[in-house]
Amino acid sequence: MYILLPMDSDNAEEAKLTKLEDVKIWAQLLIEEGKVVETHFNIDKDGFANFSEAVVVANDNEYVWPFMEQSMMVLVAHTQRYIDDIVEAYLFKELHDLAY
Repeated sequence: MYILLPMDSDNAEEAKLTKLEDVKIWAQLLIEEGKVVETHFNIDKDGFANFSEAVVVANDNEYVWPFMEQSMMVLVAHTQRYIDDIVEAYLFKELHDLAY
């Protein structure tokens, strides 16, 4: 599954999840069999070769309608900020669905 993350840096080790209004670069992760297989960065959220099936946002107040219009699943990481933490939370189903 391809997951899209709004990040503050393209350094995979130090990048932190950020609000959509503050995004500096987008990360796209390919997760297969419980592991991150690929990590790509792009300035444009639509600039990836593969379609992202989900987007992870920092809180419930983000403007996510453009993602929902593309039939992307929207997940919220209330406390996770680093890629490894977000992946772990995703795998253990600890990310939340968007609250309306």
